[in-house]
Amino acid sequence: MSDGIMQPDAPEELEGGTADLFSKFDPLIKMREGLLSTGQKDPFSLVMEKVLSPTRAICNGRDTILLGTYNYMGMTFDPQVIEAGHQAMRDFGTGTTGSRVLNGTYQGHKECEDALREFYAMDHAMVFSTGYLANLGIISTIAGKGDYIILDIDSHASIYDGCKLGDAEIVPFKHNDIEAMEKRLKRVPEGAGKLVILEGVYSMLGDVAPLKEMVRIAKEHGAMVLVDEAHSMGFIGENGRGVAELQGVMDDVDFIIGTFSKSVGTVGGFCVSNHPKFEIMRLVCRPYVFTASLPPAVVATAATSIRKLMQGSNKRAHLWENSRRLHSGLKELGFTLGTDEAQSAIIAVIMPDLEQGAAMWEALLEEGLYVNLARPPATPANMTLLRCSLCAEHSEEEVSTILDMFEAAGKATGII
Repeated sequence: MSDGIMQPDAPEELEGGTADLFSKFDPLIKMREGLLSTGQKDPFSLVMEKVLSPTRAICNGRDTILLGTYNYMGMTFDPQVIEAGHQAMRDFGTGTTGSRVLNGTYQGHKECEDALREFYAMDHAMVFSTGYLANLGIISTIAGKGDYIILDIDSHASIYDGCKLGDAEIVPFKHNDIEAMEKRLKRVPEGAGKLVILEGVYSMLGDVAPLKEMVRIAKEHGAMVLVDEAHSMGFIGENGRGVAELQGVMDDVDFIIGTFSKSVGTVGGFCVSNHPKFEIMRLVCRPYVFTASLPPAVVATAATSIRKLMQGSNKRAHLWENSRRLHSGLKELGFTLGTDEAQSAIIAVIMPDLEQGAAMWEALLEEGLYVNLARPPATPANMTLLRCSLCAEHSEEEVSTILDMFEAAGKATGII
């Protein structure tokens, strides 16, 4: 499962009968110690010494190509986006020091929500301090005790945490399995509240959900539908609205969750909806009511970026070109990939095990390429993989260089 949660073992007892609350982490500690005992660099504590552009940074003192960020549309260094942030800081200061329901709603927050409503062509938009809080808040508020949540087993940790916080009955089904989802829906007691939660693009393998069929079945069974489009917003669909747009089900989805920390290029989260009662969420959603609002500079950069993404068709086309080229190139080199073809900006390269995956990660870093090393339990089916996240700002030359680096590192480690 990609929720990143390990099931704890029974806590061991310390002297005097006190339970060691850290004992639940012992398997992970041993795994990490075993990895680092070989002299391997810690792949989970890399420091970016200086970021030069959406695709380049200084890591370990050398110029490194970035292939492990979620900067899909390359907006982090856009001059207009940066200037909007500078101006907001000059006009409004560094922070709001308050919640959205108190003093924490500035003009920039309203403009950011206006931009989201326009981007998605929806009636309501609600901005959260992070994408994690958006899932936590919306899910826990709309589905509570006595309600049922039917969700893909590979759902993100924030989705699972939102389900637990709301105390709804959680009914998982096999990843992207339409038939399994329908069977679960049929077993929900008649009259119970039902929420189906799906993701447009799943973050580990970069595969896309069959939303068209899943949304149809959910509606036939009287369920509301929430789709997390974190990894597809800005890139997938004619207007960059995500997989729901691509598959023609925007009007049938009740809630779309997204984040600013990927294609938008800053930080924050949001939910958009056409539900006529949606605005009451501002008074009843605890992760919205009891959290300080985003700083003025952040919502200003987000609003500017979102409006620019509305005219991002050329960038979207180039990102698709990059994704297909890297996928086919890695396949030709003999690597095992997570999908048969490029389905998103994420390409997962499957490793034989954690030790060899860590060795490959380090070899790529030595070549001057940064990717994400993902390991169990955060990955589906206990896989170890190198997750490559492409950017619309990667040049054709950079993609060629990336393929050369993979070939050199793959041969050096014996993986190909």
